[in-house]
Parts: sequence; C-alpha cells; structure tokens
Amino acid sequence: MSISEICLNVKSASRELAACPSGVKNNALMKIAQELQNHKEEIFRANEKDLRRSEAENLPAPLLKRLKFDESKLSDVISGIHSLIRLEDPVGKTLLSTQLDEGLELYKVTSPIGVIGIIFESRPDALVQISTLCLKSGNGVLLKGGSEALETNRALAGIIISASEEAGIPKGWCSLLETRSDINELLRQDKYVDLIIPRGSNEFVKYIMDNTNIPVMGHADGICHCYIDAYADPDMALRVAIDSKTQYVAVCNAMETLLVHKDIAGTFLPLFKKAADERNVELFGCSRTAAIIDVKPVPDDDWRREYLDYKLSVKIVDSLEEAIDHINKYGSGHTDAIVTSDEQRASRFLSLVDSGNVFWNCSTRFSDGFRYGFGAEVGISTGKLHARGPVGLDGLVIYKYKLLGKGQIVADYAEKKRSFIHKKLNKDFPI
Repeated sequence: MSISEICLNVKSASRELAACPSGVKNNALMKIAQELQNHKEEIFRANEKDLRRSEAENLPAPLLKRLKFDESKLSDVISGIHSLIRLEDPVGKTLLSTQLDEGLELYKVTSPIGVIGIIFESRPDALVQISTLCLKSGNGVLLKGGSEALETNRALAGIIISASEEAGIPKGWCSLLETRSDINELLRQDKYVDLIIPRGSNEFVKYIMDNTNIPVMGHADGICHCYIDAYADPDMALRVAIDSKTQYVAVCNAMETLLVHKDIAGTFLPLFKKAADERNVELFGCSRTAAIIDVKPVPDDDWRREYLDYKLSVKIVDSLEEAIDHINKYGSGHTDAIVTSDEQRASRFLSLVDSGNVFWNCSTRFSDGFRYGFGAEVGISTGKLHARGPVGLDGLVIYKYKLLGKGQIVADYAEKKRSFIHKKLNKDFPI
C-alpha cells in the first residue's frame, strides 16, 4: 500500500474517531494498558534486538539511553495511560456561546485536529504516549520512529493498534511508517495530513519545516537555562541545578547552561563543582568561571550548545537583566528557571524570559506533559500559535463554530428587517 493510500485510510478513520464516545476511547486505552503489560516480554525482546544492533552501529550513548525500553519505561507509559483515562475528554467542550438573535445561537466547540503525523527518534516510549494521546483526543495518527527502534516500535504499534480496534476504535486510525523514504512521502500528503509534529535534532526539525506544506508544530532545540540569582539560597540552588542537569541528561528539558550572578558565584560555584564532579559532569565555562573553579573553555564560545550528555556550560553574569538577555539571545524558548528568594526579581524573570515554560525555584525537568497533569505529551512546542509548551490533550484539539437557527437568512439583516443582539450565553452546546 502506498503512503498516500495509508494516509487516506487514516483520514477516513479519523472522521469516525472524532465522533467516538468518551467511554469507548477510555475502554480502548484500558485495553491498551492491559495488553502492553501482557506482552511485555515480547516488547523487551524486540528492544534487546534494537539495542544490540544500535550498539554495534556505534549509536551515541545519549541515544542508546533513550532507546532502552525496560520495566521502568513500561511502568511509566502504563501510568501515563491510566492518568490519561482519568482526564476529561477534550472533545466537545463549549468554549463560547452567543445568542446572535432570537432563535439563532452560535457555539464554539472543541474538535479533533484530524490526522497528525509524528516523526520521532530513538524513544519507543514516545510512540505509546503519542498514539494514546491522539486516541483520547480523537485524532488519527501516522507514526514514524527512528530506524534504531524498528523492532520495538513494531511490537508496540502492533499491540496498540490491535487492542484499540478490538475495543471499538475505527480500523485504520493509527499506522506505523518505517522507512526513511516514507518521511518524504508523508511530507507531501497535505491533502490528508493536518499537522506534523517532529521530534529530533535541530537539523532534522528544520528539514521537516522546509520540506512540507503541512503545518508543523514543535521545537528544534532544548537549550534550557538555570539562573542562580544573587538572592538564591545556596542549598536550594544546588538541588535545583543538579536535578535540572543530571536527573536525566538525554532529554530536551535538561539544563544545558548554568548562569550564576557574580555576587554568589564565589560561594556557589565550588559547591556546584563538587556535586557535578561526583556525578561525572564535565564543565565548560567563561573566563570568570575559570577563575573560581576548574573548567574547560566553552567549545567554540558556543552558548547555543545542546549537549544531551553529562556536559554543561557555565557563565557568570553581572545582573538579572544580563541573565534575561542571555537567555533570550541564546535560548531556544523551551524551559528556563530562576532560583531566588526575591519574589519581585522572580516575577521580572518570569515576565521577561520569552520561553514556553518559565520556573521559579524548581527544576527545568518539570517541563513535561505527564508532570503537568496532561497524561503525557506529543512533544514540546516553542511556537506561539495554537499550542505552546508541553503539548498534551488540549494542544491536540481545535474548534468548530456551530450555528443553530430556525430558518434565519442574512437578507433580513442586510435589509434591516432584523438586527443582531449578540447576547452572551452561559450555556453548553445542546445537541
């Protein structure tokens, strides 16, 4: 079957899925969770094949870490599905209701986007998160994972598709694409695909954006900052900074640059250096940092570097304003945090840093759909249209205007026989 035919099938199924009752969708999600648990050994065997092949092909360590799908990852995705089941259905919510005239009522009601193509690398757990989010939000989905996760993705997609269709979800709502050539074909399917969400390297995301007429939502980089203010508590700052960098390094919400105010640098940096050394974090820094602790120069003086590894850039700044300016110049609009005891300075940081997620006194690693209570996420959007930050259920629906009348025609209003009243209603869509 050609990619065009696959996309057409998913498009047709997505129209039926859009009208699926919440109970049917939740039962399907429960069935998926059960079948993932029942077939876990099959999934782990497939993942072992992918890991052995990828190690032999010298896949970088951060990508190998993302590729691994074990008991912990399985537990996480199943917990995510149960969390998703508990969430309110995002489809069919009334966002606005207005009485245009007597017997003429306008409603703005949430509806699925349609067909979403999601292209991702390395992380097979992302396949589970993405497909289940799309199911709950009533969207058809085309999944294209990286070749390094081929066997794991096949096992997971097979279980998810089979379980969901057995539970009453329209046949063909989800399809797995496998070859690199499939990507270019997918990017041409603007007739059937409504949105592309790419998850991968900077170059990869830019390639997607430059080679399709389909709207693209996502981010190219995760260059996240943690700024240690002059008024920070050193112990709190150390906890937050270490967690932001080392809790899991191979993800887009891990800190890549640490900014430290000059007035606290002499106290804080030696503490941070000791903790970083204990966790084998390699530090790179500016000349002022190097005067306090032992660091290497920042490679190529590049403050836009995304390491996704046990490596970190460190810079001393003279003021809160310099920290904000640095983040807005070199950051990627993903997630940035300030540690300070001064509420006014925190408020200024949160207002002026132009990122989708801005935090006060907490780790950048909280920037995540599951931790936000979205069930999971299909990705992070650093754009400013439709959805921003972790994209969960609410980011996968759009809306329709539904107008209910009783034979009204525009001519009566144009000829002044009738007039609009535009009265706001506090009323849900009635049918």
